[in-house]
Amino acid sequence: MNQESGKKVYGHGDGKALWKPGNMLYPVPAVMVSCKRPKEKPNIITIAWAGTVCSDPAMVSISVRKERYSYPIIKETGEFVVNLVTSKLASAADYCGVKSGRNVDKFKDMKLTPAVSHYVGAPGILESPVNIECKVNQVLPLGSHDLFLGQVVGVSVDPDYLDASGKFHLNDAGLVAYSHGEYFELGKKIGTFGYSVRKNHTRRKSK
Repeated sequence: MNQESGKKVYGHGDGKALWKPGNMLYPVPAVMVSCKRPKEKPNIITIAWAGTVCSDPAMVSISVRKERYSYPIIKETGEFVVNLVTSKLASAADYCGVKSGRNVDKFKDMKLTPAVSHYVGAPGILESPVNIECKVNQVLPLGSHDLFLGQVVGVSVDPDYLDASGKFHLNDAGLVAYSHGEYFELGKKIGTFGYSVRKNHTRRKSK
């Protein structure tokens, strides 16, 4: 047994190291969540624990620590906006994750533009390619974080990524993922949904 980065590592019969339980599900989307109380400045919190949980009705989840400045804002208003992050927004996302809205105006500091939302009081971020407006459906206390289940009530997209037929080319936006403390821009496409079946089908036909 030895110590590495504060984790206990044990020898394993199959050659792998066994670590203590921890959050190792990576990569994850890095998103900026905007929120706002009436008559107060809007705020942005960077969330790594976010995900899709249901398609009908469309729902997403975000997990927030109770001590975060945005926690009571989201809980009291019951609203938030998930804003996708591109490589151009990576520095702003990092800043919004380490600075507190108690002390700074993140929109002003990062020169971000509050975008008018259609169904919630919180603004989106104009510079983001996608703004997902959500109303809180349920709050689940989990431990270090509370999970906010949000029903998607509206989505705004940047028309720069729409082609003439109306198809949305989101993957051309340079989206960012977060993995083990580091940010990465999405890279080379290796396939599309169902490509393994189509490939095998083609092989069978060619035999």
